Amino acid sequence: MMANFDPKLTEIVARDPRYAYEAYEFIDRALQYTQKRLGRERTAEVPVGHPRLHVSGRELLEGARQLALIEFGMMARVVLRMWGIERTDDFGNIVFNLVEAGLMSKSDNDRPDDFRSVFNFDEGLAYDIQFDEAR
Repeated sequence: MMANFDPKLTEIVARDPRYAYEAYEFIDRALQYTQKRLGRERTAEVPVGHPRLHVSGRELLEGARQLALIEFGMMARVVLRMWGIERTDDFGNIVFNLVEAGLMSKSDNDRPDDFRSVFNFDEGLAYDIQFDEAR
């Protein structure tokens, strides 16, 4: 997990102010969440950058979608919008800003297009409220 304050993230935000600092922290959490969900966590035997840890753009988007709903519930769409994230392409821009800064790695096959229009935010971040009908 990223430190409480990372000067490299501040530099990224200064270079590309479309996205809030928190958006970058969220992507880091989403990557860790996705790796754990897929059984691709770092271990002593599997160091950072090992190909076994790789997560595709689509896998990361699904993990980010799930984590946003877990962390923010019905407010997921609003929170992401406050951070400048309006569509899946924005996640790709954030990821590639992190790659460029050396804070995230990519494979030779990873492209920004992997994040282009993968799902509709209004539908993908809709929170399904369940009511207990027994009451």
